[in-house]
Amino acid sequence: MIPIRDTIPCYHRPIITWSLIGVNILFFIYNQILPDEQRQNLFYLLGTVPARYVHPEWAQQVGYPAGNYLPFIASMFLHGGWLHIIMNMWLLWIFGDNIEDRMGPTRFILFYVLCGLVAQLLYIVTNANSPVPIIGASGAIAGILGAYFFLYPYARIVLWVPILFLPIFIKVPAIAFLGLWLGIQFYNVTKTAIENPMFTDVAWWGHIGGFFAGVILYRFFLLPDRPTPVDTE
Repeated sequence: MIPIRDTIPCYHRPIITWSLIGVNILFFIYNQILPDEQRQNLFYLLGTVPARYVHPEWAQQVGYPAGNYLPFIASMFLHGGWLHIIMNMWLLWIFGDNIEDRMGPTRFILFYVLCGLVAQLLYIVTNANSPVPIIGASGAIAGILGAYFFLYPYARIVLWVPILFLPIFIKVPAIAFLGLWLGIQFYNVTKTAIENPMFTDVAWWGHIGGFFAGVILYRFFLLPDRPTPVDTE
């Protein structure tokens, strides 16, 4: 099932949501034109490597600059492949505008970054010895999903069900779609812990951390003069 859109209108232009999508795409295009070796070096330098911060002696030995915390922000704008960037930006496009609508631009970008930071910190705690960088906006976007889960639980999400590529569309409550999304994250965390606890190519714990950061923090960023829009369909 592929989400196409939601049914909640926006009363204000989502300038920050559009800007985040644009900046992420520009960074991705820049990464794609780099030679493979330079791209990998960039991911290790600006991606968040848990062992770099948990084991500073090791980080110094392998050549990481000391006291550099830029990756906690920069990593949110790096993506490893086309599927990675498309999935993240598509979810940001569908759900980000409504959350920005309720928070306003300044509060929304602060909320976005804070959820991304919490996501990375939880991943570091749960994968302290990993020398593999985590990159992508998934943790921050998971925070948006967490906020949406509570702000618009009964909004309807239009899903495309790709059965033989036929145009079959269904509408499901947001609470069902996002609950399924969260269940998939927990399933993958459990599966990884059982099958290969020493390696994961997706920061599942980061997704979970970002989601619950959004669940807890969203209420502190809402503008009091912006009411909840009503489903238009």
